Amino acid sequence: MDDYQTFIQAIYKKTGIDLSLYKEAQMKRRLTSLRDKRGFRSFEAYYQALTKDQELFEEFLQRMTINVSEFFRNRPRWDVLDQKLLPALVKNTPKLKVWSAACSTGEEPYSLSILLRKHLRSDRFSILATDLDQSILDRACSGYYTERALKEVTEQHVNAYFDSEGAAYRVKKELQQPITFRRHNLLADPYEEGFDLIVCRNVMIYFTEQAKAEIYQRFSRALKPGGLLFVGSTEQIFNPEQYGLKTADTFFYQKSQG
Repeated sequence: MDDYQTFIQAIYKKTGIDLSLYKEAQMKRRLTSLRDKRGFRSFEAYYQALTKDQELFEEFLQRMTINVSEFFRNRPRWDVLDQKLLPALVKNTPKLKVWSAACSTGEEPYSLSILLRKHLRSDRFSILATDLDQSILDRACSGYYTERALKEVTEQHVNAYFDSEGAAYRVKKELQQPITFRRHNLLADPYEEGFDLIVCRNVMIYFTEQAKAEIYQRFSRALKPGGLLFVGSTEQIFNPEQYGLKTADTFFYQKSQG
């Protein structure tokens, strides 16, 4: 077995994270670059260092997960959710249960909180926001963002939901209040059920086809009948019927009612 495969197995035993479910060329290139940068000549030596150095281990986790985000990323899709799809969802439930899966640094769940407030009182919805990387979740909880991250947020919403702190902004507590941040591994941990809306964008492209199929199946089971799955702009599902889903709009899939 080669050095990288041994490393994958060791990481799986230590963390429960199965790197073999990610596309190998991309993941191996990313981790080789990080290993070399830190001065290790083999994955075995790098792994031994990871087990002893917490900072090195945190860096490894951050490099392994992809964290490029902004509020209302790909705004036209959020407008479809706001104007076309949410009104029907809201009509059919006394309290909306939403999951922002692989939420990265938190821009997505906060975007959801802004959007849902247009349709519901804040006590009528809850948002579960999960990610694999605890340090990324800690950043999300802090709610601290640069001006660039807010470029798609309207001036009205910036004024209503953010406090200016020097050259950056911090999310107000009222926007954060309906959100629960929690560590979760999409490939290994159990999924809650009964969601009206699951948002998982721009992470599936890093998984193998087999892993994707398993995750979509589990998302479908986690949705209520009539619930929606919102995916990223490079992640179209070509045969949603195999997961008990149908296309509701571009990049939106609805669980069958029957």
